[in-house]
Amino acid sequence: MQTVTVSPKFQVVIPRQVRQSLHLLPGQKLQVIEYAGRIELIPDQDISELRGILKGINIDFDRENDRI
Repeated sequence: MQTVTVSPKFQVVIPRQVRQSLHLLPGQKLQVIEYAGRIELIPDQDISELRGILKGINIDFDRENDRI
């Protein structure tokens, strides 16, 4: 776990190791979510990048009758 400091302008720097592992680029947008007392940053993805994300998902399960 790494620690960052909030600047007087409420800015933080994402550590290099995290930026590299998530392939973040300058100018890239992140969604900010407050959840259970913590802040989560989620990289915004273009819809075309999501193509095939569900390939191979297991759909062999019983559904509730009102969801069919």
